[in-house]
Amino acid sequence: MSLVVFEKVSLGFGKKTIVNELDLRIGEHDRLGVVGPNGSGKSTLLKLLADQMRPDEGRVTRARGLRLGYLPQDIALEGGRSLIEFIRASVPGRESLDEELIAVEADLNAAQRAVEAGERPLDDPELMDLATRMADLQELRTHFETHYSEHEALQILAGLGFADADHQRDLGEFSGGWKMRAVLAALLFQRPDLLLLDEPTNHLDMPSVAWFGAFLKRYRKAFLLICHDLEFIDEQIDRVISFEPEGLRQARGNVTAYRKLREEEEIILENKARNIAREREKAEQFIERFRAQANKAKAVQSRVKQLEKLEEVPVFERRQIMRFRFPPCGRSGAETISIRGLKKAYGDHVVFPGLDLRVARGDKIGIIGVNGAGKTTLLRMIAGEIPHDGGELELGHKVDPGYYAQHHAESLNHELTIQQEVALADPEAGQTRVRTILGSFLFSGDDVDKKVGVLSGGERARVALAKLLIRPGNLLLMDEPTNHLDLESSESLAESLATYDGTLLFVSHNRSFVRKLATKIWNVHDGTVEIYPGTLDEYLHSAAERGDELEAVAAGKVERPTQQPSSAVAPTSEPAPSTKASAKAQEPEPKRNRAAERERKRKEAEERTRRAKRLKPLERKVSELEARIAEIEDAQKQRSVELADPGVYEDEERRRGLLDAYQEGAAKLEELNGRWEFASLELEEAREGLED
Repeated sequence: MSLVVFEKVSLGFGKKTIVNELDLRIGEHDRLGVVGPNGSGKSTLLKLLADQMRPDEGRVTRARGLRLGYLPQDIALEGGRSLIEFIRASVPGRESLDEELIAVEADLNAAQRAVEAGERPLDDPELMDLATRMADLQELRTHFETHYSEHEALQILAGLGFADADHQRDLGEFSGGWKMRAVLAALLFQRPDLLLLDEPTNHLDMPSVAWFGAFLKRYRKAFLLICHDLEFIDEQIDRVISFEPEGLRQARGNVTAYRKLREEEEIILENKARNIAREREKAEQFIERFRAQANKAKAVQSRVKQLEKLEEVPVFERRQIMRFRFPPCGRSGAETISIRGLKKAYGDHVVFPGLDLRVARGDKIGIIGVNGAGKTTLLRMIAGEIPHDGGELELGHKVDPGYYAQHHAESLNHELTIQQEVALADPEAGQTRVRTILGSFLFSGDDVDKKVGVLSGGERARVALAKLLIRPGNLLLMDEPTNHLDLESSESLAESLATYDGTLLFVSHNRSFVRKLATKIWNVHDGTVEIYPGTLDEYLHSAAERGDELEAVAAGKVERPTQQPSSAVAPTSEPAPSTKASAKAQEPEPKRNRAAERERKRKEAEERTRRAKRLKPLERKVSELEARIAEIEDAQKQRSVELADPGVYEDEERRRGLLDAYQEGAAKLEELNGRWEFASLELEEAREGLED
């Protein structure tokens, strides 16, 4: 069943077209990723789906009774209720149910008092109606308690990093990032039919991202996801909606598979365009050469008709991507940062009781840890943004730091133009250099005269990065630099930072970004910094081997531990006597009853037979489809290689055969992938059914 259907939907702002005659269907179990550059229309598409915007043309049809949950990038959440009250009341109908229960209960009590006072008869119809309504509401409340229990709400809050002490805190006490987590928690608790998620990982730390990813993998309903973390979005989706220069494209698979497919399509189109251009050139040369010869008139006329029939091949327009290289930086001393006994506290809350750290020239250090552990505080102290309360923090000889703040918008002057703001970072830089750097960050022409205050979050992020590049120094301190950047810009930033020959310290929850850059890991937790001289994968592997639960969560190997309700009893170091007796009673006797053992083995064998009978045909079907898909994909790769060979186009018969075969292969892959998806779902449901 389709949840939302777009039919010839068009929407534009001024001269900019967001979507044009878009046809889109979202099914019950679709897992879609929306990609494209900042400003292309990704968030606008989600607003159209959420019915927060109306199209200029076309029709949007939603399934009757569709329950939809929408997480925008910016929210306005007022206080006045506790966190747990907000989560539980977020389920549609729950708040009005509680209000109606109170009202009906009050009316029923009043009616009963009137009966007891003799003012109404015992069989008063209104009293009976109120009692029936009260019973119906209590039954509905029981339904809510069963399907939307407080225990489940606490599990979700724990997974997203909230502590037990946060549950009764007023929403107004939380920062913007934690409010965003609260809204996300409420949406996950509601379990809507369609989730619309616009950069949901922006305010999550690495363990919370891992927990959220595990939650989405178990989610059996539909969702649309915008995310700048390539690894995260690739793990979650099975269909891509991509904003391209030629319009909106849709494809099966994840983002990496889509990019590969687009590269292959680009090669085919370029080769086809090149071949047609060659045919056109030959025809024009023939016509020009023999136009005046009467005995060639028929042949010339034939070539003119042939020329008219040649199609125009639309070659993909290359999308502009933020690209830049850091210039060589001045050489600093061998020790870039020296920290000894560093202390920091906010009132009674001690963040760091005494840190000892050293950063060598050329280090690229990825700083990870749960939110609130002190990652940003540590970076701000090194940058000189805030003072430390004790110990020593020294920058090495000729160290010139540059700092990129997590909330970069707060540090930009909204009244200045883009060019003025970037030029302030280095007054000695000329206008030509400033414009050259802005061009690298996709600001050209009149764009450079825009006020900073009118820019989007992604555009402001690019301005802040441009300020760093114009005078980068030899020590870069970056706090969540990929927030508000699109997927391509995040990857481009990682590639650019890989060319930086200075020292880099950065905080990031983006696994793909950390993996590409970090050669050393700092894990901030419990007032300390654990130092690991290696990559993120090496660190997570080491942590998992040590049995470190938090790092195993971050690696995605296990789910984030859920908090127990406050009524749960903490385990003691020594079991109670009754527990000991129970454990002893359950210990196997030295000599088991052989008949019971044989019965157990017989039942196990029956269970294995039953599972095999149900699952084997489905597993064989999935395996055969996977093998067939792999076979066709290999053939498509070979055809792509052959089509990339200019020599192929000298043999028209071979060329046409290859193009026809490639198109047939693409159609067959689409069909097989659909069958594989259905078969995989059927197998998964069968396995779950056997486990129930």
